[in-house]
Amino acid sequence: MRMKMVSLFWILGFFWISVNSNSQDNKLSRHELKEVRKAQMVSSFNILDSLLNAKSFVLEANILQNKYGERINVVPTLNFIKVDESNGVLQTGSNFSMGYNDVGGVTAEGSLGGWRIYKNEKKLSHILQFSLLTNIGIYDISMTVSANNYAVATIRGLGPGELTWEGHLVAINNSRVFKGRNTI
Repeated sequence: MRMKMVSLFWILGFFWISVNSNSQDNKLSRHELKEVRKAQMVSSFNILDSLLNAKSFVLEANILQNKYGERINVVPTLNFIKVDESNGVLQTGSNFSMGYNDVGGVTAEGSLGGWRIYKNEKKLSHILQFSLLTNIGIYDISMTVSANNYAVATIRGLGPGELTWEGHLVAINNSRVFKGRNTI
């Protein structure tokens, strides 16, 4: 029995040595790693292009910023911009208060208008511009999306203010946002 255990350890030892020696031979050079990253970014850019053209995505914000540059970290499940075919939702929320929408902020839902997409294949980014016609106002949205799914959207209403959402763009079926009650 002891002899079987010793031979088992020898076999496992040789197997471990062969695996480690092969893994060292398979390391990619710096140039090859750069090419792999570039290919991944191009693939992500093409997937984002499909999402934007299908009008089926959610910008889950991690940061909100006002027109004075004041930034605040926020909960992505309550602070988002959702686009679903011909409809859209803008929502701010907080875990600490009730607000007009019962989630500590404001929810504006309405129809999309003026949809324009500009692709920059050299920089692997998109610029998206559209309007959202809601029951509480008309909002112009300008969004920049990079190939790593990071997006920055600036929302302007009819008044002088603006609000910027910063976060990641995800497909609707991968999003975990919670929509509050529409603000009247």
